Amino acid sequence: MRMRVAALYDIHGNLPALEAVLEEVRHARVDHIVVGGDVLPGPMPRETLDRLLALDVPVQFIHGNGELAVLAQMAAADPRDVTYWGTTSGGPLPEPLQEVLRWTGRQLDAERHRVVVSWAATCRLEIDGLGAALFCHATPRNETECFTRLTPEDRLVPIFDAARSSIVVCGHTHMQFDRMVGRTRVVNAGSVGMPFQEPGAYWLLLGPGVELRCTSYDLEKAAARIRDTPYPQAEEFAGRSVLHPPSESQMLDVFAKAELK
Repeated sequence: MRMRVAALYDIHGNLPALEAVLEEVRHARVDHIVVGGDVLPGPMPRETLDRLLALDVPVQFIHGNGELAVLAQMAAADPRDVTYWGTTSGGPLPEPLQEVLRWTGRQLDAERHRVVVSWAATCRLEIDGLGAALFCHATPRNETECFTRLTPEDRLVPIFDAARSSIVVCGHTHMQFDRMVGRTRVVNAGSVGMPFQEPGAYWLLLGPGVELRCTSYDLEKAAARIRDTPYPQAEEFAGRSVLHPPSESQMLDVFAKAELK
């Protein structure tokens, strides 16, 4: 029996995008779903998390820097005590983004908090046709490290050789790619809810091959739903993450300044 796995990364509380992807996932008759981190933060955090937890197929969750940054805010009695920001540098985010994290934390009750805390850093699955697959958020050793399809291979080989997997699935930079790093096939799932590519919802279908998927959805309707939320940056999210996301070429330039050296 062949195992088919959907990899959904970087949803960022964009429930309309997730709903569209899950409809395609249902038609693909997958056996397993991996949610690869950064379900949070975003404009519809409770609703997005609840939709994923209600799925009727096995789901494994791993945390991203987004969840860990929200949890760090929730754990601090005083905002000045926060030491984790989910950034590559380790430094604090600008105040408007700090408020996004604080707001998202206020949306999680005790039970949802318990669920998110329980997520692991990575997971492994054996997938027919692909072999041993490791799922991580950014790299196998870290949830904040940045690399892209253009990052020189010599910087990446030691990291991915150490993973000892035939294929590694990641996200974090919100741009799909499929490349070899030494002996390891490295595939970025892209972003369901906040792409740095053409508008749409990006994800992966794995087994027995690798399919880089992009699901279309009603962008104007989604933007209107997002604007109706109390999310602190609802208007900006509707524009930059749904209707007019930055291009891959723009973001490759941005990430080149933050990627692994």
